[in-house]
Amino acid sequence: MKKIFGCLVVASALILGTGSVYAQDGGLKIAVLDMATALLNSEVAKGVDEELQQETSQDQEKVRNLAEQAQALQDQLQQDAEVMSESEQRRIVGELQELQNQYQFLVQKIQTLIQERRQQFQQTYAPNLVQAISEIVEEEDYDIVFRSEVALHFKSAYDITARVTEKLNQQ
Repeated sequence: MKKIFGCLVVASALILGTGSVYAQDGGLKIAVLDMATALLNSEVAKGVDEELQQETSQDQEKVRNLAEQAQALQDQLQQDAEVMSESEQRRIVGELQELQNQYQFLVQKIQTLIQERRQQFQQTYAPNLVQAISEIVEEEDYDIVFRSEVALHFKSAYDITARVTEKLNQQ
């Protein structure tokens, strides 16, 4: 029900006023914003991503090595299966399982760290984002700013995401 209402509000706003074109005639000046994109495209976010890359680089290298080792064992098992004893095949399958467990553990560790850091980043820089949005809204005198997730369709001329990112970079 809330989603339908949100869509109706967006549709009504788009029907009542068509952004900057009608702003001079007393219509609504409307903008659309993808807040997450605005924040994550900022220079500070890129710096955080670079730090994360450096911090996780050893684990990422281990993940690549584990994948290569597993592929080599898999290839060996397929090529030599006819001449291998059952015990040798079981040993290789056991090694593959161990490699897979290590792989999954490291991938989960990396993903968890990235999620935690991005969440911390978003919480830390949320006030900066709000300030940047407020400045853009004030400077350009918008009546309504919708989150892009609630708009069924909008022209790129209504999208202020890049301008908000620019404001964030200026802070």
